[in-house]
Amino acid sequence: MKLCVALDMPSKKDNLMLAKTIKYNFSEEIWLKVGLRSFIRDGKEFIHELQSMGFRIFLDLKIYDIPNTMLDCLKECHNIGIDMITIHASCGKDAMQLLSNYVYSRSSNILIIAVSALTSFDNNSFRDIYNIDIANGVKNLAKITYDSGIHGLVCSIQEVEIIKNISNSLIAVTPGIRLEKNIDDQKRIANVKEAKKAMSDFIVVGRPIYNSTNTKEVIKQILSDINS
Repeated sequence: MKLCVALDMPSKKDNLMLAKTIKYNFSEEIWLKVGLRSFIRDGKEFIHELQSMGFRIFLDLKIYDIPNTMLDCLKECHNIGIDMITIHASCGKDAMQLLSNYVYSRSSNILIIAVSALTSFDNNSFRDIYNIDIANGVKNLAKITYDSGIHGLVCSIQEVEIIKNISNSLIAVTPGIRLEKNIDDQKRIANVKEAKKAMSDFIVVGRPIYNSTNTKEVIKQILSDINS
């Protein structure tokens, strides 16, 4: 299981300071996630700065559009040298197969990860949108994702087993990782040890790190839980 630190802070300066703290204090491979806020504000130049420090980049834009538009986005991400991107699994098989075919035809190393159920959803709010409970909804989306040749899915740890039962080759990326059971906009949360037990492949951690008064100690504890 790998740690991916989310750079969702209010300024580019803050994000770069956190990236430098990670670079100069930890020898383990730690990925960095750049989301909508940071990418819209700071653009691909910010990505290049992080890449120049040696980081692998997870660009979390949750792309969701018609197939050709999604393919155009994927091509641009490939040109930037992104290591992992997110799309929405509910974009459908046609779009996902188009993206998958592009990656394999180019022998690209970029990983495409499909969002199943946002961790801000609980069962009721998910059912309001998809007219199905989360477990069965994720199972359906995971089957389509696997059949389309996409590398994996974003899910909470409660759904990792569902995804791995479709195929153990599917990468499970789990956000909503919290060190304590605090209340915020994430409803389906877990701690690091629970994510490891569930066989998550990547955990995404943001606020527990950058809202801490001692980011180095928090990262150290997360890595210790991963490696224990």
